Amino acid sequence: MKKKLSAIIIDDEAPARDIIKTYLDEFPDVEIAAECRNGFEGVKAIHELNPNIVFLDIQMPKISGFEMLELLDVEPIIIFTTAFDEYAVKAFEVNAADYLLKPFSRERFRESIVKAKGLLKDKSKKREITNKLIHHHDSNIQYLERVVIKSGWRIKIVPIESVFWFEAQDDYVMIHANEGKFLKQKTMKFFERHLNPRDFIRIHRSHIVRISHIKQIEPFSKMSYQAILNNGISIPLSKTGYQKIKDII
Repeated sequence: MKKKLSAIIIDDEAPARDIIKTYLDEFPDVEIAAECRNGFEGVKAIHELNPNIVFLDIQMPKISGFEMLELLDVEPIIIFTTAFDEYAVKAFEVNAADYLLKPFSRERFRESIVKAKGLLKDKSKKREITNKLIHHHDSNIQYLERVVIKSGWRIKIVPIESVFWFEAQDDYVMIHANEGKFLKQKTMKFFERHLNPRDFIRIHRSHIVRISHIKQIEPFSKMSYQAILNNGISIPLSKTGYQKIKDII
């Protein structure tokens, strides 16, 4: 007997979830493993059940569909469902498995399932699609307002206004904030590009600091300096970083 495909529906609106369930009745080889009302439930369900297909709303309370993608350790086929045409077009442009613009017809839903089944046979394509979606979302951010972080099963939303400095940690970035320290799998280049330059400055290849958190600059050795933060932590200054701070103050 052929193994069924599993699907998870993630949407904060019950009528939207019901439509997908109704349309899926036409596909007995696809079973609904779970339905979730928000991204927090969605991340947990995806990691526990490892579905083949995820129907994912983009605009949801707590965390968005795009933010959810960054938290996944598995790679299901993503089919966006959205009432916002601008998001649907963006998802299509970056080659998501597909998007369903609400309200969508049974025929349009059928096309989406057929496309998803085809993509399931190509694992490298699945990874490529997920990477493109995350990259596309990143490139369209102007200035970050928050960072969404997963630690085990816990998801933490860290407001940028609470962050003191960012520190490179191999393939991750350590975020030092009022609430504590958090690791995020991003690059320093990403944060440098998407932090408001009025608030943050990169003073070293491994450190981006909130300008208002810099207490003073002190000599470190004969030809180098360090920044002393309000909490007493000292951070080395590169030559470029030292010049940046001099220009500001």
